Amino acid sequence: MIMEHRAFLYRGADEYLSVTVPYLESGLASDQSVIAVVPEPNLTALRDVFAGSGRRIRFFDSAEFYRHPVRTLRDYQAVVKQSAPRRVCALAEPVWEGWDERQMLEWIRYESLINVVFAGSGARALCPYDTGTLPPRVVAEAKRTHPLLLSPGHEGENHEYVEPATFGAGCDRRPRPARPRDAEYLPVDGADLHLLRAFVGERAARHGLAKRPARNLVTAANEVAANALQHGTPPAGLWIWRDGDDVVCEIGDSGFWHPPPDSLTGFIPPDTALQRGFGLWTVRLLVDLMEIRTGWEGTFVRLSVSRGTTGHAGAATAGLA
Repeated sequence: MIMEHRAFLYRGADEYLSVTVPYLESGLASDQSVIAVVPEPNLTALRDVFAGSGRRIRFFDSAEFYRHPVRTLRDYQAVVKQSAPRRVCALAEPVWEGWDERQMLEWIRYESLINVVFAGSGARALCPYDTGTLPPRVVAEAKRTHPLLLSPGHEGENHEYVEPATFGAGCDRRPRPARPRDAEYLPVDGADLHLLRAFVGERAARHGLAKRPARNLVTAANEVAANALQHGTPPAGLWIWRDGDDVVCEIGDSGFWHPPPDSLTGFIPPDTALQRGFGLWTVRLLVDLMEIRTGWEGTFVRLSVSRGTTGHAGAATAGLA
């Protein structure tokens, strides 16, 4: 079954409701599993429209649902699996405020990945973008990540759409931000990574991470280092430092990693722990941001964890079965 992934470019509450209300009604009429994940004040407006109707729509605040791109992918996947054999009709409006440039890039990539993760699900997703308030770059990228487009004067196929593998490759070719001079360094040169785990754990605590996110960073760094030892080119090393509210850990080796052109390893939810990419997928779940950059100077994986995070990776959709 083909998925429908449509960007809806709107301006103002009236235009928003004139499209989203009939869209949700169409899902109910087709006996689809209808979910609306939208921010305020749109959330309250839609609740009011459907209040007392007796028609079951599951409403979620985007501010709670859209906290971490990979976890949000996982949570939507749980909705699709729990709804089967019914198709899902989702009104999905991400949060674009409060992210720095690197975080925003991952959310833009997330919108592209939707096309792969749910390709055969038959799900329908309408993604509203408020052209009156959102940065022009976000609106422009929406046209590159959605195969279908609904905007003033246009409804149907989106000719600016870019395939996810090509889109993701462009994201990873961006320059790697420089490390600070005071970053602490540890060579990674042995199969026993006990010293690495102790090194990361002690520095994570010193830089102010709570116990759970510190443990998550240790586990993530261990996984990436083990992967560098097995598949990379020596020498390899680890750097750790504090960047504002974030604790950053970077693991690098001297190899020039060439991912397959159609590979989205580490982003697509694996079916089992034995599937390729399970390790990188797990790492992305454990940290707030994971970035891979590769070039002639080597391949580097940068892990960032906010000192304000709880380290909790639970599903926002718990209890929806």
